Amino acid sequence: MRKPRRLVDGARYHVVARANRKEFILESDKIKDMFLSVVNQAKHRFRFSIDTLCIMDNHFHLLLWPDENESLSRIMQWILSVFAIRFNRMFGLHGHVWYDRFKSAVVGTLRQFQHAYSYITENPVRAGIVTRARDYRYGAMGVRRSAAHRILGSPGLLVRLLFPQEDTAVRLPTPEMHALS
Repeated sequence: MRKPRRLVDGARYHVVARANRKEFILESDKIKDMFLSVVNQAKHRFRFSIDTLCIMDNHFHLLLWPDENESLSRIMQWILSVFAIRFNRMFGLHGHVWYDRFKSAVVGTLRQFQHAYSYITENPVRAGIVTRARDYRYGAMGVRRSAAHRILGSPGLLVRLLFPQEDTAVRLPTPEMHALS
């Protein structure tokens, strides 16, 4: 029997999902872009925001904040299943794409937010892919710079205060202000 997921109304979550058998299913830019496209579609179906993200070759991280009366489980179930269907169709495969159900941790304090945000943002640096997080195309700063994906707005006030490098790394033509409470 699996442990019930800890859900807290109004909380942010550090969400992680891994590919089945730790395969590098997200290795190509085309597949990473497809994943971002699915997340973008989810943003039109559900109300949530993403503070930061990182898509690696065999897993991804999201710092996700469901709006009031929105279900983290429904959001993630939709993203993971739609991506799996498209991935399997693209390669003529059947079966599981994701290893297990997604993992999530409640981010309830300022310290937890700072730790989760840094951990996610610095993931490609720790993996030796880039020397600076801002250079990783499939991290938050790279996704914000991309004209193709508008799933992240400008860094909110809290992010700009805690991580000033984010504010200088990204200049959007029409900044959206997200006041993080």
